[in-house]
Amino acid sequence: MPHRPFNEFRADRAVGNDRILASKHLGISRFMRLDSACYEDGALSGRTKELLGLVASAVLRCNDCIDYHVEQCVNAGYSKDEIEDALNVALVVGGSIVIPHLRHALLSLDEVLAEREKGTLP
Repeated sequence: MPHRPFNEFRADRAVGNDRILASKHLGISRFMRLDSACYEDGALSGRTKELLGLVASAVLRCNDCIDYHVEQCVNAGYSKDEIEDALNVALVVGGSIVIPHLRHALLSLDEVLAEREKGTLP
């Protein structure tokens, strides 16, 4: 399967999130707020939680989640080496079935880091 360009992920996510928010379903709204609150500073920094989210997303094999957390980790200031080290933890925990998602994560990371270097990272 070809790698989807990161700007397509962002656009699809924005459209999907708009639809989620338009639902006005109380349970959905509460879960979305819980999800956002999870990554706020607490006993662990929000920065650390984003890295944990990336590892969990890779182990759970969710490429959309991986893309979201890759971008958040880059925005939080993590280096390529730090993110790759975290993805190694995901690979060890998840095993070889994580390899296709590791491949996806590294391609996405390359795109986001290139955007950061060009100064075009949103």
